Amino acid sequence: MSKNFYIADWHYGHNNILHYDNRPFKNVEEMNKELIARWNKVVAQCDTVYILGDMFWCNTEEAIKILDKLNGKKILIKGNHDRCHDKEFSSRFTKIVDYLEVNDNGKHIVLSHYPIPCFKNHFHGWYHFYGHVHVSFEYNMMEHDKMLMETLYGKRCYMFNVGAMISYMDYTPRTFDEIIV
Repeated sequence: MSKNFYIADWHYGHNNILHYDNRPFKNVEEMNKELIARWNKVVAQCDTVYILGDMFWCNTEEAIKILDKLNGKKILIKGNHDRCHDKEFSSRFTKIVDYLEVNDNGKHIVLSHYPIPCFKNHFHGWYHFYGHVHVSFEYNMMEHDKMLMETLYGKRCYMFNVGAMISYMDYTPRTFDEIIV
């Protein structure tokens, strides 16, 4: 049976991201190799991975070589660093969009690279997976907004940062159940 996976902010090829996220890799080459290995360890060819933006920080040729090594169907929800104008690059994805709503085994999820505090049906049990904010002031701001919604309105706010660097993601695509634990 196929599975759905989610992840954001891989930043393949991005040297500065090693320091910005305090990533546990010596250099970009080691990071790229490890990200591919972690992806393929959990994702089978029949699975779908929703990439919530900022997948690459490298040239198109290098990105295509990496994409060709990754298992599964890939759907890209574009982020601020995604440049998808090359047909050869774009052909590696099942779909490329700015925003997407999916149903994952009866759970409705709003997918966006950017956090949306008042996402569709946020008071009616829907979920929101996002990236972009890494572990930063903006990440703290989104966690604060989430807490305020729960405190003020007495309903859980199901917003989850699926950035690769988040501890529960550990640079590995994760399923819905692994994320919302």
